[in-house]
Amino acid sequence: MGNSKMIYDVKDRPSWGKTLIFALQQLLAIISATIAVPMIVGNGLSPAAALFGAGAATIVYLLITKFRSPMFFGSSFAFIGSMLAAFAGAASAELGYLGIIIGTFIVALINIIVGLIIKKFGVAWINKILPACVIGPIVAIIGLSLAGTAIGGIWSTSVVDELGNQITNKWLCLGIALCTLFITMAVSRFAKGMFKLVPFAIGIGAGYVISLIFTGIGYWAGVDSLKVIDFSPFKNMEWYPQFTFIKAFQGFKDFDFAYLGTVALAFVPVAVCTMAEHIADHENLSTIIGHNLLEDPGLHRTMIGDGAADAVGAFFGGVSTTSYGESLATTALTKNASTITILVTSIMAMAISFIGPFSAFLSTIPSCVLNAVCILLYGFIATSGLKMLKNVDLDDNRNVFTVSVILICGIGGFALSFMDGKLMITEVACALILGVLTHAFLGIGTKKEEAVVIKTPEEFKQEQQEESVQEENKEE
Repeated sequence: MGNSKMIYDVKDRPSWGKTLIFALQQLLAIISATIAVPMIVGNGLSPAAALFGAGAATIVYLLITKFRSPMFFGSSFAFIGSMLAAFAGAASAELGYLGIIIGTFIVALINIIVGLIIKKFGVAWINKILPACVIGPIVAIIGLSLAGTAIGGIWSTSVVDELGNQITNKWLCLGIALCTLFITMAVSRFAKGMFKLVPFAIGIGAGYVISLIFTGIGYWAGVDSLKVIDFSPFKNMEWYPQFTFIKAFQGFKDFDFAYLGTVALAFVPVAVCTMAEHIADHENLSTIIGHNLLEDPGLHRTMIGDGAADAVGAFFGGVSTTSYGESLATTALTKNASTITILVTSIMAMAISFIGPFSAFLSTIPSCVLNAVCILLYGFIATSGLKMLKNVDLDDNRNVFTVSVILICGIGGFALSFMDGKLMITEVACALILGVLTHAFLGIGTKKEEAVVIKTPEEFKQEQQEESVQEENKEE
């Protein structure tokens, strides 16, 4: 299979039956977050359109990266504040849609320009700004910052009774979540053959069946608190996606250049953070699959692909996209790095956005089930970030202080907001900025440069062989 770490490498093609199952698992991993962003922002944004946009964005990314980087691009939570600012400063809802597209196009242009700069001058300078002692804890923070979302999603699962009241049975939700969690882990650890490769699909399916049983008992016995599954998405389902660009074109009549400035101020700062997340995600994925994506297809291609994906995602779905940690974690835990799987996942996402009943069905998966699986996905992101620190000298105060600042500020929720909350710099962005400044400040007068983080393909291969030998020795 070309890679000792992966069962299916980047260029491998599983059978179509297996590919469909793998793709469905990827879809289940990313769908909750992808449709959550437009629901949070509101203002008529279409979850179905966001799903279509994510699929289209990922296909564009795969094309630009020559199908050498197995990463799905979904709705970015980092831009929620920017999107709300676009609507808040708009004279009409249509102008708000146009503002989101313009803001995202600005971000896309920045990504493309940075990609071209990287192509011209290489990637060595990035390691000086973002060494392992910065990238590692930032990746960890990305996972840890989502911990509250996962746990909160387990406790907040609710349905609406006949009187319109929200009913939540926390203990039942916890029980279902724990069943889902342990079934998923058991399948990943003990199952054989194909089952071992799709633990998330099996875990979510088992959690849904358990939820369906309790919901059925709830309807039969007339106990609303047992109705874990909310079937209301079938009543309000979208039969086709409401594409953003259609409403955005109507906003040109209200456009003025002062509004353009508001949009730029809202989107540009977040672009800096997402670029760092992009680099962190792709360094992390490179380590996972044992293939240096920053060299092949090259960071310039992945960055340009990211920018193009942003533009496509916003044009169709009104949501800026980003490389998805959930997708990365699914790839790592199932040892399937095939880009064909990512392609089929993208096509599935676009297809179901036009199938109202199926899209509605996916929306009925209880939050306690999805977020139980997210405990593993987000936890893996955090763990992989900490693993990047294994070769960092933490006896050096420069490194340990940099890591300390990032972890404490990120976990502590250090964030800044301006313009009455319309512009917000997230805790990940603040932690990144402070980490870079700390590392640069403590490096003043230092003659010795840190070793380059980005490895050559030969170094990756040698490292994989050494790790493989170590694992074999442990097993013996």
